[in-house]
Amino acid sequence: MPDARQQTHHSPGAGLCADCLHSRRLESARGSVFILCNLSLTDPRFPKYPRLPVLSCDGYKKKP
Repeated sequence: MPDARQQTHHSPGAGLCADCLHSRRLESARGSVFILCNLSLTDPRFPKYPRLPVLSCDGYKKKP
């Protein structure tokens, strides 16, 4: 099974966040990878670090 570093953007392991315009990939000094939802900064309906994989989201917008 792939580790968290392989399941980030462009990976089905992140669900919709993998190609969402509002997501940002963050990596800690220890190598852990997190997906930050930028919508959480202005709208409390969205979690800052959503549980992955995200299968449905009202704020989802595919990256161009």
